[in-house]
Amino acid sequence: MATLSINLQQRAFSFRNFSTQHKIVHHPTQIRCSSTNEGSESVESSSQFKEIRNVACGFLAVWAVTAVSPVIAASQRLPPLSNDPNRCERAFVGNTIGQANGVYDKPLDLRFCDYTNEKSNLKGKSLAAALMSDAKFDGADMTEVIMSKAYAVGASFKGTDFTNAVIDRVNFGKANLEGAVFRNTVLSGSTFEEAQLKDVDFEDTIIGYIDLQKLCLNKTINDDSRANLGCR
Repeated sequence: MATLSINLQQRAFSFRNFSTQHKIVHHPTQIRCSSTNEGSESVESSSQFKEIRNVACGFLAVWAVTAVSPVIAASQRLPPLSNDPNRCERAFVGNTIGQANGVYDKPLDLRFCDYTNEKSNLKGKSLAAALMSDAKFDGADMTEVIMSKAYAVGASFKGTDFTNAVIDRVNFGKANLEGAVFRNTVLSGSTFEEAQLKDVDFEDTIIGYIDLQKLCLNKTINDDSRANLGCR
């Protein structure tokens, strides 16, 4: 009896940057390929059998992995909106621990909050792993703020001042950043897919080469901003 077993171990994925911890658990899956090899068969036939068996099991293993993997991507959803009546005000305190890697002591759900022209309460705050989609920060003073792994898809930052801020791995997809100021700001690993970047001030922005290449693909950046960034 020739047997080949492939075990796909249980894996749990935790999304700690959301307001509640979500886990996606995959139960163990076993693939077993077996066949009887009679002693009367020639060495050549046995060798050919092993090759066919290994190829077949390889295909089955690939199929099993691809069948399980899509569940992971499909389950990455945002948590329900927090029912905390003071959730918007929590941005004025920010996260008091961990300024990098999305570490936080309390989850920040700022979705749909309005901080238009807020000039004092956001400055220098740590907004690690904050959920900021569809919120309004137009004209706000967010100088020296620390945003690590924040989710700001569809948010509005028109005229927002991010001078001397640390913007690390923030998703600004489809956000409106027209006229925002990133002067002397660290932009590391952040994405701006389909974001509005007209008249954004990138003077002395600190950004990696790969991130710069991606940013320069945005067609809404005007010539002056491109010159500041060094886009070619």
